[in-house]
Amino acid sequence: MSRILAIDYGTKRCGLAVTDSLRITTNPLDTIHPEKLIEFFETYFKENEVEILVIGLPTRMGGEASSVETEIVGFIRKFQKKFPHIKIEREDERLTSRMAQQTILQMGLSKKKRKEKELVDKMSAALILQSFLNRQQL
Repeated sequence: MSRILAIDYGTKRCGLAVTDSLRITTNPLDTIHPEKLIEFFETYFKENEVEILVIGLPTRMGGEASSVETEIVGFIRKFQKKFPHIKIEREDERLTSRMAQQTILQMGLSKKKRKEKELVDKMSAALILQSFLNRQQL
């Protein structure tokens, strides 16, 4: 079975997470600058079979789209042109950064490690991916 990959898309960094090949567990993968995502995927897809890319849907609490949504839509167009065989899904990402920070705190990591924004972005991607997997099981 192929993997599912998720992105917590940001203007400075994009957190990535991936499932295992059986789609049971989610694991934080990496943090990549948005301009280098396509290049990263070209390499990653040569070594790993990915069927679905889940991209966080940044919606404000009131329901309106976040300002980064315009950039995400542009990225999706480029991605679909380059990798038309990979299905794209969107997943609500409200509060994932806050939940990621809570998870990191509960892991008992050092204060220095907890302040690493890259770790929060990767954990947020993992939470987006887990939320997507949970919805698929309903």
